[in-house]
Amino acid sequence: MDAREETPEAVTCGSIRAGEVRDRWSWTEPLVWTERMLSTLETGVKGGKWYSLMDKVYDERVLRAGFDKVSANKGAGGVDRVTVDDFESRLDENLKNLREELRKGTYRASAIRRAYIPKAGTKEMRGLGIPTIRDRVVQAALRMVLEPIFENEFAESSYGFRPGKGCKDALRKVDELLKSGHRYIVDVDLRKYFDTIPHGKLMELVSLKVSDGRILSLIREFLGQSIIGEPEEYEPEMGSPQGAVISPLLSNIYLNPLDHEMANRGRKMIRYADDFVIMCKTRAEAELVLEELKVWTNQASLTLHPEKTKVVDSETEGFEFLGYRFEKGTRIPRSKSIEKFKDTVREKTGRREGQNLKEIIDHLNPTLRGWFEYFKHGRNWVYKEIDKWLRMRLRSILRKQSGRIGKGRGADHQRWPNAFFDAMGLFSLRQAHLAQWQSLKRLNP
Repeated sequence: MDAREETPEAVTCGSIRAGEVRDRWSWTEPLVWTERMLSTLETGVKGGKWYSLMDKVYDERVLRAGFDKVSANKGAGGVDRVTVDDFESRLDENLKNLREELRKGTYRASAIRRAYIPKAGTKEMRGLGIPTIRDRVVQAALRMVLEPIFENEFAESSYGFRPGKGCKDALRKVDELLKSGHRYIVDVDLRKYFDTIPHGKLMELVSLKVSDGRILSLIREFLGQSIIGEPEEYEPEMGSPQGAVISPLLSNIYLNPLDHEMANRGRKMIRYADDFVIMCKTRAEAELVLEELKVWTNQASLTLHPEKTKVVDSETEGFEFLGYRFEKGTRIPRSKSIEKFKDTVREKTGRREGQNLKEIIDHLNPTLRGWFEYFKHGRNWVYKEIDKWLRMRLRSILRKQSGRIGKGRGADHQRWPNAFFDAMGLFSLRQAHLAQWQSLKRLNP
């Protein structure tokens, strides 16, 4: 996710060599974006707008590529309860029907199924919109057509849901700015951003680059999908539901003007989707930036959370961003990230009869390695405490299996010492962190 790609540069037609433009845009779908189209993307399309794109969306090969992306992401079915496997069982027929509906202009998006998942570390629930598989396939094809057009215009400060960029890049930038003295942070929270994006203003931004009326109508079709959930079905007047394939692109399009305005003012902003911070060297600058942000969000019909949006001093108060807590020049996994991780581990280490400890550990290790790979930038005591908690969970399983009750404590440390779990192959977060630190020390003595 965070492997960087070369940023496309504006070049003249005469300087483009065969294959070079494709290398710069290797992530694009070649069924849609030919080298000729990519060259036009870099040098500038006539009039600044793209026409005649709909035929790319309903190309059956592109729809099939869209299904491949939907299938790879898996996910539940929508209101029609058709699963990925169900759709695939009649794939040729389904894609042919979609192609004809899109070509004739008779395609209509189904309602979205509303589901709720808990927000990590809180009692709040996050609403997700789950489109049907057929709608997700069309959205995937539409995104393959549109994304390069807008990616060419996105600012460097945006890291979320973009090819060749990711969370780790954003976190590295935060570290870099903190080290260069940007200690005052405008910590921003957009209240219910995905649910409150104004459709009209969003479509104005899309229309600046796309003039194909059928493409614009298709986007409006997705924005206007009715939502079935609590307490009843309703038609949204704003927003682009989280869970829809096209939503990340649309959300970036809407905040792109803010990215560029902040950059033009010399502000150091790092944004991942609707999660962003603006970093300053003085509190006065940070307070000024906050006032600028209030003006922009008001004009954009967005709302800043009054309690969560604030100026903080990273040296004395600290702040949280993309799962980490930054404070006094260091970062550690934030408490909500640790709690969410523990919830995942709890699901895999229930004290049920008949569990084989080796199988449990083998099932658990990929989760431990994956979590550490992202959250490896912290203090050793964090990983030491989590390791202790993990072994307690496993000792409790062994205790249950030996006919005892309660958690694995006290004498259980002698029955099943730490070396026992090492021998069973349990991944140790603390040992992995120490090995990483020692490796860095050898590279930078």
